[in-house]
Amino acid sequence: MLAVGSMAMAQDEGGAAGDGGAHAFASAPGRRRIRRLVLTDFRNYARAELHLDGRPVVLSGANGAGKTNILEAVSLLSPGRGLRHARAGQMARLGGAGGFAVAATVDGDGLPAPLDIGTAVAPGGDRRMVRRAGAQATQASLARDLSLMWLTPVMDRIWTEGASGRRRFLDRLVMARRPAHADAHIGYDKAREERVRLLTQGVRDPQWLGVLETRLARAGAAIALARRAAVADLNAAMAAGEGPFPRARLALSGEVEGYPEEDEAAIAARLGEALRQARGRDAEAGAQTIGPHRGDMTADHAAKAMPAGQCSTGEQKALLIAIVLAQAALVAGEEGRAPLLLLDEVAAHLDPARRAALYDLVVAAGGQAFLTGTERSLFTGLDGRAQFFEVRDGDVAPAS
Repeated sequence: MLAVGSMAMAQDEGGAAGDGGAHAFASAPGRRRIRRLVLTDFRNYARAELHLDGRPVVLSGANGAGKTNILEAVSLLSPGRGLRHARAGQMARLGGAGGFAVAATVDGDGLPAPLDIGTAVAPGGDRRMVRRAGAQATQASLARDLSLMWLTPVMDRIWTEGASGRRRFLDRLVMARRPAHADAHIGYDKAREERVRLLTQGVRDPQWLGVLETRLARAGAAIALARRAAVADLNAAMAAGEGPFPRARLALSGEVEGYPEEDEAAIAARLGEALRQARGRDAEAGAQTIGPHRGDMTADHAAKAMPAGQCSTGEQKALLIAIVLAQAALVAGEEGRAPLLLLDEVAAHLDPARRAALYDLVVAAGGQAFLTGTERSLFTGLDGRAQFFEVRDGDVAPAS
């Protein structure tokens, strides 16, 4: 039986298993890194254990071998549903005990000693539990230990599909820099679900609804302002620098994000009144029709003055990379530590020159990064600068 209390978390002992042990990269300042990662009954892994030295991690192997599963496991060391946005119960290994665990030992700046963190789902359950330093913790607390950002092949279509993917992408960027954004989202979603439940059940108690709407309005105002600030800072950062990836110009199109008020209290007051006015409409719709959960973000290829959705597949990928790298630089500059980057099949649709430039930027950023690809040869630009692992159908081992 697998439960959160049995998550295997131990401090790293000695050098890292991989391709030569410690490296100068591992002692770079301003960083937090995963030194040990353990997966138990997760996706196609009965058990996997990686010892890492802080350099970029390259995972190569055939399609379906389990490379993305490792990145997904790492993504669960942050609030939310991970890079696949899957339900917790869907991630347990078929044929296993019915639950799973992901555990990591983290060290780096601001931590007096290596820190054990992890997440698990009990057999037959669908609720993710979190432990931090041996004690039960909240998902939101994970955002204070690690800053995580990711790119996956599914996100290559982010500019041409629905708004939900763009919202998740933006909020992940915000969370990497402002951990409190996770708390605001959790509070907002809980209050929104409760308000919709009451309205659809015919409850019209103004005091009860008023309490929920006050919580919604405060959390919603915080979310909207954080998104505004993130987009403004990203646009300024990308406009200030030239690099190998095209500059994106971002804009918000959500109703609440577009309120003219600049003060959080004023935005909350306006949103609260809008929620009160919308009670009848929301009851009929069975959903909340106003709020930052309906917001959206657009992007243009700045040099071409072209909407991202009209750009080529390669250009869309390059725009996403430019945004993520710009936010990583902002996080490193403000927080003093670079975020962890999860880059799934990142070499796809990139020409050799841009691949080489990306690898140089990842190394120069100083943060730990996990990269996947079907061919080891795609990552020759990281030879001597990364740890290489081979993934074969639920087994991962240092590459020869």
